Amino acid sequence: MSSVAIVDFTVPKDVDNVPRPVVALSATSVTQGWENARHQHRKAQLIYSVRGILNCEIEDGVWIVPPQCAIWIPGDLPHAARGSGETECYCLFVEPDAAPDLPKTCCTISVSPLLRELLLKVAGFAELYALGGREDRLIAALLDELAAAPVEDLHLPMPRDPRLRRLAEMMLADPTDKTSKADWAVRIGMSERSMSRLLLHEIGMSFGRWRRQLHVILALQRLTKGENVQTVALELGYENASGFVTMFRKAVGKPPARYLSDRMSGAELASVPGIMLPDEISS
Repeated sequence: MSSVAIVDFTVPKDVDNVPRPVVALSATSVTQGWENARHQHRKAQLIYSVRGILNCEIEDGVWIVPPQCAIWIPGDLPHAARGSGETECYCLFVEPDAAPDLPKTCCTISVSPLLRELLLKVAGFAELYALGGREDRLIAALLDELAAAPVEDLHLPMPRDPRLRRLAEMMLADPTDKTSKADWAVRIGMSERSMSRLLLHEIGMSFGRWRRQLHVILALQRLTKGENVQTVALELGYENASGFVTMFRKAVGKPPARYLSDRMSGAELASVPGIMLPDEISS
C-alpha cells in the first residue's frame, strides 16, 4: 500500500469556509507513525479509525481511538493528533449547529455498522454537494446516528496542577514503575492525602484508577500493533499475563483477544462497554 502525506488526512484546505454542514475526507493510509501539531478549527471534527490506533491530546486529557472507533473533537478546541504505525482513517468536519444533540465535549465513540457505512458513503460526496437532495438526507441520517452513538471512556484525564502534571508525565514515561502512592507523593512534594484529594478534584479519579486507565490505554496501543499479551503484560509491570488479562477484562468487559477481535471484525460494537475501573481493584 502506498504512503500519503498526513496533510491529506487532517486539514488539507480551509474547511471552515466550505459552505456545507459537513465536509468529508476519504480514507488515508500512513505507513509510518505520524503527528499533527496542535491546531484548531471552527468546525467540529470526527476522525474514524478503520485500522490502527489514533491518539488525540487536548489540554486536560488524552483520548485513544482503537479500530472501529471514532473521536469527536468540538469546534474551536485546540488539539494535537498522532497515529501509531499503519493507520486508515475517515474524517468529517461538521458545523457546530448542523444537528441537535451532537457531543459537546471531546469523546471516543463506538461506530456501529450503519454509522460506518454512512461515513464511507458520505466520504465519496463532492465537496459542494447539492443541497436539498439525496446527499443532504444521507448526511442528516449520519448526524442522527452520530448523536446516538455510545461513548466509550477510552480517555486518560490529565491534571492541571503542576505537581500532578509532573506525576502524570513521570508515570507516562515509565508505566512499569511500581512506586507506591505514598512514595509518588514524596517525589512531587505533597502529602499522600493532599495528592489523593487533589487528584480526585482535578480528574475525578483515584490514583489507582488513573494508573489502570493508563495501563489499558497503553496496552491497546501495543496490542493493536501486533504485540502479544504476554509481552505487553510484562512491559507494563505485571508478573504474568493472567493478572493483566484479569485487569483488562474488568476494565472493558472482555479479555484482550476478544476485544480486539470484535474491533477488527466490526462485531458487537455498540455493546462494548466503556472503560470502568472501580477503585476497589487492588493496587
